[in-house]
Amino acid sequence: MKTRFVLINTSHAGNVGAAARAMKVMGFDDLVLVAPRWPNVLRKEETIQRASGALDVLEKARVVATLDEALDGMSHLCATAMTPRDFGPPTVEPRVHFEALLKQERLALAASAPEAKNASNPADDGEAGGGSAPVGQTGVAFLFGCERFGMTNEDVYRCHAALSIPTNPRFGSLNLGAAIQVIAYDWRQALGGFGVQDATPARVQADAAQVAGMLGHWEQALTSIGFLDPAAPKKLMPRLNQLFNRAQLTPEEIHILRGVAKAMIETAQAKR
Repeated sequence: MKTRFVLINTSHAGNVGAAARAMKVMGFDDLVLVAPRWPNVLRKEETIQRASGALDVLEKARVVATLDEALDGMSHLCATAMTPRDFGPPTVEPRVHFEALLKQERLALAASAPEAKNASNPADDGEAGGGSAPVGQTGVAFLFGCERFGMTNEDVYRCHAALSIPTNPRFGSLNLGAAIQVIAYDWRQALGGFGVQDATPARVQADAAQVAGMLGHWEQALTSIGFLDPAAPKKLMPRLNQLFNRAQLTPEEIHILRGVAKAMIETAQAKR
């Protein structure tokens, strides 16, 4: 689903950069600014610094004079307004609204499927089938007002829903960049989200030969310090073998354990 973030009368350049960063980390890049305080806000140093690498979003962003221009091609409008309006759209929690919106979208796509199939089949007279654009291609726009006053009543009235982020009832004021991040996250999760990426490389387990070599080294070390009697070893080494198997040692860990065994042997020899 096409997604656009619309910032109306933004007064702080840093918030524009923060918005670009918040959007990019959630996989969105359609940003439109309506009559911002600084006409050159996309090129201001503070904007670029706060974008923190999301320069491609800033390069694609547009500055327009009116909200009508910003909403071109959008069909579902979501206001972000903490204060309910007497004649405004219903105030809803983002996640609840997104779930309902996507359910509606799936139903529209399912209903249009037979029509699309018929349109793709050749006509009886041999001409290719025509047809209009498929139903269900909703363009969603999230509207954010200026930092000081929020959205005007007139702008809120145009929207289908007023999204309200659940916050502490005693203090619900969110920075513009933070609000965009929350909405972008919830919307991305509703669309399917991204998989969690491991912060560390995949663990490589040592092979059997490495474990066996390390155990032989430890057997020698334990014997040198008098912990193991080679004439009556009993079950110590098989139990250590099972212990290390459960640990699923890496080659680096094998290297550390062999280093310990070496130090044990050298210490025992030095005391003789």
